[in-house]
Amino acid sequence: MKALSIKQSWANLIAEGEKTIETRKWATDYRGSILIVSSRSPKIDLAGFALAIADVVYCRPMTLQDETTAHCRVYPNAYAWVLQNIRKIQPFAVRGKLGLYDVEMP
Repeated sequence: MKALSIKQSWANLIAEGEKTIETRKWATDYRGSILIVSSRSPKIDLAGFALAIADVVYCRPMTLQDETTAHCRVYPNAYAWVLQNIRKIQPFAVRGKLGLYDVEMP
């Protein structure tokens, strides 16, 4: 499954369904299910674990209207990765990487 590492506390917010836009300085053509992996840093609860699966349904330049659901302010060259159908999973350890990467599901 495709995976994306996200820093805390944003990874937890996605897993809870409170953050439905992830922002990056790069766009993606990928659409479909993605594993949400919590980065190992900073070291807070569940750092270094897969937490949820979400569907990437759209990617576009970030706008001011995205700030609330992205839980961050617009920044230069930001892209909004629109997430839907977020579902929590039983957490399992994952060694994260940069960019989109593949993870074998247990």
